[in-house]
Amino acid sequence: MLAPAVSVAAEDEDKVKVQRSGAQPSQTGPTNYFTGQVRIDAPFQGSDDARVGGATVTFEPGARTAWHTHPLGQTLIVTQGRGWVQEWGGKVQEMNQGDIVWIPQGVKHWHGATADTAMTHIAIAESLDGSPVTWLEQVSDEQYRQR
Repeated sequence: MLAPAVSVAAEDEDKVKVQRSGAQPSQTGPTNYFTGQVRIDAPFQGSDDARVGGATVTFEPGARTAWHTHPLGQTLIVTQGRGWVQEWGGKVQEMNQGDIVWIPQGVKHWHGATADTAMTHIAIAESLDGSPVTWLEQVSDEQYRQR
């Protein structure tokens, strides 16, 4: 026996939102936050009381973020290629396709592609007092080459 049809009020029809792939143009990573060629795609932001946001970010070989922190931490999901992540004062760690990286709140770090391989990740962070990130100084070439 089939369940009876459930009537959905018009105001409930649009609660789930689908952001279509390609609906937003790609953006170039700003030079004050990134070194090298970086492309940002599909940026997203939660609505109403949600604090979560993020984007898909592609780093060409040698490209990377500046040093930065997140007030509530950050999750990176590597979807293609090979990259590096480093915590201030720590060793560079390799990230590969399929890896999930958690950066705790307030930890100064950078991430990007390796010197010879591009890398794409989905970056997810929550905002605190309206900001998901505090950008700091650029990662020098010397810091980038340390391993």
